[in-house]
Amino acid sequence: MSNLQQKLKKQRSKFLDNVSKKELVIGSIIATFIATTPYLFTLWEGVPNTQIWDTFLFTYDSGYYESAQILVWTLLGKIIPLFLIIVWMFTCRHWWYHALIVPIAMYIYQIITILNDDLEFAEENQIIYLLPIMAIVIPSIYLVRAQMFNKINDANKTMEELEEEFMIKPKTFWGKVKQYF
Repeated sequence: MSNLQQKLKKQRSKFLDNVSKKELVIGSIIATFIATTPYLFTLWEGVPNTQIWDTFLFTYDSGYYESAQILVWTLLGKIIPLFLIIVWMFTCRHWWYHALIVPIAMYIYQIITILNDDLEFAEENQIIYLLPIMAIVIPSIYLVRAQMFNKINDANKTMEELEEEFMIKPKTFWGKVKQYF
């Protein structure tokens, strides 16, 4: 074996030692879902273009959209980006990842308004409902940024060192969820 092959083999074994099989399986499942999102979006094509959609699980009467296919197309247009932003938030290693809560809240609100067939305009007063979330997230991000710049000026640390200092690395999935709230 050449010297380069030996180095690559050592790096691969170090990587596999640091990553458990469970993490590899979960990461592979998430990567598969991300890669299949264009195909998941086309699920609306399997829904009939009728006002009443009757399946063995439920019967849906589309009063507002007048077509079950349009409802599913609209929902998938919100659910898939919501899923991708949630994955991004849980996998982001940057200090500003809390800013992703704002578009997540926006998409959740849009999904709720889509499901509420009585509304005439689904996104009319959306900003009013997002204001409390933005009132918490934006100042907290600014405070973290201000603390980082104070530490940069005092200690001459790199951005990577500061990001690691501010990041709390929970071990479990629920630990990650608790970190956000």
